[in-house]
Amino acid sequence: MDFDPFDSLTLALVGLMLAFALGWLASRFDLRQWKREQQESPKAYFKGLNLLLNEQQDKAIDAFIEAVQHDPGSSDLHFALGNLFRRRGEYERAVRVHQHLLGRGDLSATERERAQHALAQDYLKAGLFDRAEEAFRRLEGTAFATDARLERLLLHEHARDWHAAIEVARKLEAAGAGSFAQRIAHHHCELALEADARLRPDDADAELRKAREAAPQAARPRVIEAQRLAQAGRHRDALAAWGDLFKVQPPALALVAGEIAASAKAAGSELDLAAGRKLLQAAYERQPCLDLLQALRTLEPAASDGFAALASHLERHPTPSAAAALLQHRDALGSTPTAAETRRLQQVLAAAARPLRRYRCAACGFEAQNYFWQCPGCHSWDSYPPTRLEDQ
Repeated sequence: MDFDPFDSLTLALVGLMLAFALGWLASRFDLRQWKREQQESPKAYFKGLNLLLNEQQDKAIDAFIEAVQHDPGSSDLHFALGNLFRRRGEYERAVRVHQHLLGRGDLSATERERAQHALAQDYLKAGLFDRAEEAFRRLEGTAFATDARLERLLLHEHARDWHAAIEVARKLEAAGAGSFAQRIAHHHCELALEADARLRPDDADAELRKAREAAPQAARPRVIEAQRLAQAGRHRDALAAWGDLFKVQPPALALVAGEIAASAKAAGSELDLAAGRKLLQAAYERQPCLDLLQALRTLEPAASDGFAALASHLERHPTPSAAAALLQHRDALGSTPTAAETRRLQQVLAAAARPLRRYRCAACGFEAQNYFWQCPGCHSWDSYPPTRLEDQ
């Protein structure tokens, strides 16, 4: 049989042209499909955004799920979907989305850190604090390290793990996240109270020293120290400790005014009573308040006119508490208020009642002195009850 080289060459050329044509058609088909998918994915994404802005979260979730199906490789869509699940309280679904992201091998280091942070937030919102703490711990050395430490600090405080809280707070300070001295002092105070509860006074003393070292101007370590002295019957030493507190944080004496008066009386001598009165008087003159005044009155001699001081306080500080104390004192004496006192009491009552002489919208809470048929805040009709707040 004769062999024709030209026929073989022709067949080869035809086959090559056919393969080229098929490849071209396949590429055109793939290109069209890719373009169609790219068009469908943003369309679903923007649809979800629009629904989200219109506060239609259910429909927005459906749109984002559709977008993820069209573009399963897009991490931004997964983050948007996971955040939506978390906002709706569907924490299990949010966890699955973010765990799926962490399981992807093509995720960049930045996106992986972001997914880890989102997963930790899921656990936190779900109340799975152990898992949240571990998830936040894995963010050490990342761009989310400071945020993670702040969350861990709150978790340790919630769990009353004060040693761990101190450790994290010191790391935050070292990283330049601000001063946590006051917070660390409170942590040591909590440890001191726990030590006292376990009958370990030496440990409590050590913790209070650490608290003062952490925050020399903090009031709470000195308050606890003075209270412990009073509980041990060392009232004279307690008065000295209250005096140290006045030097550091004078306003804090209002919190323990009654305890100061009790220690002054329990110490038993006129010198101690005079020291207590002097301390309370100095605190009152610096920042007058009814708690200090009432404690001071308990240390005054029986013949003194404590009523005059109460009336003077009401004149300078017309508060409802001062008015009530004056009326109570008048009732105990079996006397009636004077005309000047009556005017002052009326002024106090009018000022106290003013915030309650308002109407409040039942739809949005907007308050107004005048009644509105249509709320100026939310524009609802007939949303104001016809009675003022004080009558409801």
